[in-house]
Amino acid sequence: MVVCGDDGLAHRLAAELRGVYGEQVTLVVPPSERTVRLPVVGRARSASALLDRVVSAAVNRAGGANGPAPEPVGNQQVIEAAEPTEAAFAEAGVERAAALALVYDDDETNIRAALTARRLNPRLRLVLRLYNRRLGQHIEELLDQAAALAMGGTTGPAATYDASTTVLSDADTAAPALAASAIVGTSKVVQTDGLLLRAVERPPPRPGDVADPGLATLALLSETSNDPAGADGSESGDQGPRLLPDAAAVRDATGRGTVVLEQVSYSGPVLPAGRGVVPPFASLFSRRLRWSLAGMVGCVLALAVALTLVTKDHPLHATYLTLLDLFAINDPAIGDSTGRQILQLLSGLVGLLLLPVLLAAVLEALGTFRSSSALRKPPRGLGGHVVLLGLGKIGTRVLLRLRELNIPVVCVESDPEARGMATARRLRVPVVLGDVTQEGVLEAAKIHRAHTLLAVTSADTTNLEAVLYARSVRPDLRVVLRLYDDDFATAVYRTLRAAHPGSSTRSRSVSHLAAPAFAGAMMGRQILGAIPVERRVLLFAAVEVGGHPQLEGKTVGEAFRAGAWRVLALDSGGRQEESSDGEQSSGLVWDLPDTYVLRGSDRVVLAATRRGLAELLGRRSRQRAGA
Repeated sequence: MVVCGDDGLAHRLAAELRGVYGEQVTLVVPPSERTVRLPVVGRARSASALLDRVVSAAVNRAGGANGPAPEPVGNQQVIEAAEPTEAAFAEAGVERAAALALVYDDDETNIRAALTARRLNPRLRLVLRLYNRRLGQHIEELLDQAAALAMGGTTGPAATYDASTTVLSDADTAAPALAASAIVGTSKVVQTDGLLLRAVERPPPRPGDVADPGLATLALLSETSNDPAGADGSESGDQGPRLLPDAAAVRDATGRGTVVLEQVSYSGPVLPAGRGVVPPFASLFSRRLRWSLAGMVGCVLALAVALTLVTKDHPLHATYLTLLDLFAINDPAIGDSTGRQILQLLSGLVGLLLLPVLLAAVLEALGTFRSSSALRKPPRGLGGHVVLLGLGKIGTRVLLRLRELNIPVVCVESDPEARGMATARRLRVPVVLGDVTQEGVLEAAKIHRAHTLLAVTSADTTNLEAVLYARSVRPDLRVVLRLYDDDFATAVYRTLRAAHPGSSTRSRSVSHLAAPAFAGAMMGRQILGAIPVERRVLLFAAVEVGGHPQLEGKTVGEAFRAGAWRVLALDSGGRQEESSDGEQSSGLVWDLPDTYVLRGSDRVVLAATRRGLAELLGRRSRQRAGA
C-alpha cells in the first residue's frame, strides 16, 4: 500500500493500514511533514513510544546525510518528495503496489498524480481525496475506463480487474458525525448515495424496564461514559465500549447505555413554527408596509361602498369613480350632492396618503432584490439554533447536513471569500462576519439563546477559545469542537466535562473520522460511512457475499460475529426478491430474518469494526501464510 499526502490524514491513514489491517505501507510526504507526530491506531498503540523514537532518530540522521532516503518504520517506509512525481512513484514502488491513496489537500495535485499512477500501473487500485464531488464522479469513470483499456478490455468496468478508482472526501465522511453531534438526542447518521442510517444513544434502562433494541443494537457504551471526568469512553478493558454485542451481552449489561439503529429513513427536528418557507409577497415587503397597503385597500373599498349608497350607482361604476377621484383625474363634483362632494374630497386625501406608501413599496422591493445575494443577519427572537464556526471545507459540508435536517443555523466566518459563503447565500442562512475571538461576535450570533456551538475552523486554538468563551456565557450550552490532535482532544474533553458536568461536550478529529473510510476503500470495499462510538469507529460497508466463506452459504444469524461484523440489510441491486408472505420488494431489505441463507450472488450491507472488516477480507491470513 502506498499513501501520499501532505497533512494529518496521510499519517492517520498509514497508521490505520499498518495497525489495523497489517499492511506493508509506503508513506510519501513532503520533507516538512517528517516532523509530524505519527498517530497511534490499533495494535501500533503499544509501540507508540518506540515508533516516535525511531522517527526522531530518522529525522536526525536525515539532517546529516547526503539528501533524504527511504527509512523504514516498523512495516512502514517513509519517503520524502516535494511533489508526487513519476520519480517519487518509482521510488515508492507504485508499479508493484496493490493500492495507492492520494490524500493531498489540493484536488489538482491528486488528479495529476492519479493520471500518472494509472499510466504506470493500470492494475493499481486508486483512492483519491477530492472535495469537488461532481468532478470526482467524472474522474472515477475516466480512470476506470483507462484501466480497462490498458489491460486489454474495451468494455466493462475496471473493477473486474480489481483496479477500481474510488473518490472520497474527508469533509463528506466527517460531516455527518459532526452535524449529528449537534442534533438533539446526539443522534449519529451516515448518508451515502441516498442511504441514510440513523443511530441514537440511549441511556441505561431503569430497573424492570427492557431496552428497545430498535432495528439492531450497534454498541454498548462504556461504563465511564457518564463520569464527568472520564474520557470519551475507555479504549480497552471490560469497562470500555463494546461494538456489535450479541443478544446475551445486551441482556446482561447493566448500567450501560446503548447505540441502536433506530430507523433507515429521514429523521430529524424540524424548524420551529413560523420559520418555514416565506411567501413571495411577505419576502418583498416588510410587515409594517403590508399593513399600510392593507389599510389603503380597506379605505378604497369603504369609499366605493359609501359612493354606491349615496349615488345609488352600480358598485363597479362607483368603484371606478372612486379610483378616478383617488388619482385626481376625475372632474370636480360641482353641482352634485353634498355627500358626493365630501366623498370626492376624502378620496383625494386617501390618494395623497397612498403616494408615499407606493413609493416605499417600490423602494423595499428594489432593496429586496438587491440584497437577495447579500448575507442575512440573524433575525430577532432567534433561539434554539446551531452556531457554526467556520465555513471552510468541513464547515460547508456540515452546513449542508444541518440544513438537510431542517435545523436552524447561524454561521460565523472571518473570511468574506471563504468557500462556504456562496452556499450560505444560496441557502439564505444568517452569517456573522468577524473574528470569533473578538468580543461581540458570538453575541451577534445569538449564542446566549443557541442550543449548540459547533466549532469546525482549521485552528484548534480558535475552536477552543470560542468554546471556552461560549461556556462562560452559557454553562449549559452543548459544544462540539474539531481538534486536530487526538490526545489534545481527549485532554480538552476531560477538562470540559469535569468543569461542566451538566452539559454536553464532544471533541472530534476529522482525520480520525475519515481515515477508516479511506483505508476501507484501499482494501477494495465500498465503505458507506462511519459512526463514532465514543473514541472508536463503527463502519458500514456494502460487501459481496461471494468469495467470503464467513458469509456465503450461512444464515444471517450464523454469519453474525459479535464484536466483528453484523449483516444489517440485503441489497438486491434492483432484482425482485420474494418474501415469505409472497410480496415483492426491491432495493435494500432491512428486516432480514435470521434464517435467511446468504447466497454468493447477494450483496449485503453490514456494520463492522475495523478489525472485523480486515478479517472478513482475509488479508491477514494470506499475509501470514505468505510469510
